[in-house]
Amino acid sequence: MVKEFDPPSLLRNPHAMTLAAAFWRRSFPRLPASQPRFFETEPGTQVRADCHWQPDPSEHPTLVLLHGLEGSSNSGYMLGTAEKAWLAGFNVLRLNQRNCGGTELLTPTLYHSGLSVDIRSVISELVARDSLPEVFAAGFSMGGNLVLKMAGEWSATAPSAFRALAVVAPALDLAACADALAKPENFIYEWHFVTNLRRRMRYKAGLFPDRYPAKELQPLASVRSVREFDDAITAKFCGFRDACDYYARSSAKHFVALIARPALVLTAQDDPFVPFESFNFPALRENPNVSFTPSRYGGHCGFVARKGSANGEEREDRFWVESRIVDFCSAHSRLVR
Repeated sequence: MVKEFDPPSLLRNPHAMTLAAAFWRRSFPRLPASQPRFFETEPGTQVRADCHWQPDPSEHPTLVLLHGLEGSSNSGYMLGTAEKAWLAGFNVLRLNQRNCGGTELLTPTLYHSGLSVDIRSVISELVARDSLPEVFAAGFSMGGNLVLKMAGEWSATAPSAFRALAVVAPALDLAACADALAKPENFIYEWHFVTNLRRRMRYKAGLFPDRYPAKELQPLASVRSVREFDDAITAKFCGFRDACDYYARSSAKHFVALIARPALVLTAQDDPFVPFESFNFPALRENPNVSFTPSRYGGHCGFVARKGSANGEEREDRFWVESRIVDFCSAHSRLVR
């Protein structure tokens, strides 16, 4: 049973919650320094994980974390979850999606919401090469879509060491999320994503000019929305007909019915741009392996909890959702003591 989320009264506005979590100044003094590791996920493509290993990794469970759109392994929620998982006894890998976290040179390709092959390859290598006995995965927003998609594609064929998964605000209906971002009240989020996506694409084209010739990037100048970017860039260079085709083929909602491992799906009913209505499909509630846990408040990947005490008991950690991920994975581990 997941403990109920209790936000401060000032953060019951979804935009205040989302922005507060994004800009909250945090430190992670109990998280040890990371070691980089590179995984080849496709020919010519590598991704980098920032790894925190326990003294004897093979005696501990391992948690692989995946960030959201235009995030990185250094996003606050990645570091916060990593610290809590490390203290609970997990090895932790903070995985960068392709091109994120300064890894543009590691692949000529772009990243997008359908590349579940990357996290699948990482987990497969950890099981086959490292012989790690238990591996878990957790993803946020776009990363949540990828983790769910991976688990559904694997279904019952997943390695036995892959134990469970947890996702926060997964963008499992990409078209619905793109439409929500385009609403006037979500201008600040759309502007942030589009500005960074355009900047990254121009930088990428400078690194691989033969693959991304200037004449084919001309539509980038007029892109003003995530959907327009996906039409002009993602679809063109990633093998999709258009944005609609990309969204249809990459949305995890089509794979949820096939998930054969314990899965925790956490989301907020007031999320500004992952619409709560996008979770209204039968497979999410009918698959016995999936625990769907909506919260009334939380914004987008926010979930900043009230501090202090109540009824004589200390309240939950300030960053509530990070603790829920670790609790869920710990409950499905045989190695956590």
